[in-house]
Amino acid sequence: MDTKTFSKPVLGIESSCDETGVAVLRWEPDAPGRGLLAHALYSQVKLHANYGGVVPELASRDHVRKLLPLVREALTEAGLTPADLGGVAYTAGPGLVGALLVGASAARAMAWALGVPAIAVHHMEGHLLAPLLEDDPPKPPFVALLVSGGHSMLVEVKAIGQYHILGDTLDDAAGEAFDKTAKLMGLPYPGGPALAKLAEQGTSGAYRFSRPMTDRPGLDFSFSGLKTQVLLAWQKSDQSEQTRADIARGFEEAIVDTLVVKCRRALDAAGAERLVIAGGVGANRRLRAELAAAGERDGFRTYFPRLQFCTDNGAMIALAGAIRLAAGQQQDETVQVFPRWNLETLPPAA
Repeated sequence: MDTKTFSKPVLGIESSCDETGVAVLRWEPDAPGRGLLAHALYSQVKLHANYGGVVPELASRDHVRKLLPLVREALTEAGLTPADLGGVAYTAGPGLVGALLVGASAARAMAWALGVPAIAVHHMEGHLLAPLLEDDPPKPPFVALLVSGGHSMLVEVKAIGQYHILGDTLDDAAGEAFDKTAKLMGLPYPGGPALAKLAEQGTSGAYRFSRPMTDRPGLDFSFSGLKTQVLLAWQKSDQSEQTRADIARGFEEAIVDTLVVKCRRALDAAGAERLVIAGGVGANRRLRAELAAAGERDGFRTYFPRLQFCTDNGAMIALAGAIRLAAGQQQDETVQVFPRWNLETLPPAA
């Protein structure tokens, strides 16, 4: 990578939804561990569990309560003071507008008080670059599968900041489909991880659902119909624990098979031999195993971030911000967030 090292540590702040993440990173492209000095994370799962989903106003208020204590925790872990920071990176979108404003306001205020630059980071670029935190990172060009609660997209990465979306979700994203399917079968919040765990006890082939949009050309995703198939199967079943596990297994296999098919198509379309998988669903064991196996069969290499960096976290934001700060980019003093933000509109980081 030809990005020069940003000499001072960067503070990264993630507050796009229901997790408050903070990290301190000194970007060292060739160093083991990739320069991550400290990171801290607080999850709001218990706060939203009674509602079966994220309540935006409650999420924003909890970010207010937790953010500064996490900043102090991360700085202490890194053995630094605020005066040691060279910049502040923050998630500016996509996400919940109130939650984003908490992180953006705090980041801009800290940057102004310290006299250092601030940089707005695209949440999905953070996920896309998370594998660069590993000791053996991917080098562009590559294809990235970004799968989270709100996004399922395939991105051709020609260079850092040069992105072309090959396929996107037309309705429910993969993570959203996991959560909604779990909820309709009575699984506890958050549903996605609970459904994946239950699927391990299911019998393969007991239920087979369609692999959406794999019977036609194209790289877009649509999982709302699959969710309906599961609902009908569940309503017609005896609703026993084993049946619940069998349906969960069939659903997970359908999602994973669909993602594998689309990834192979995307690699062919881009002429790439490297595949990055990131986002919360990237922590799914079956998906990781099936994509790794497909890579061995078909001659492409797969890259995954550590499990703790698949879900939302401050480390990926600090990383993306440090790379852009090293490229001379920064924001003015305006506090601005983007609940919707097209990844393709980002400027190159070289």
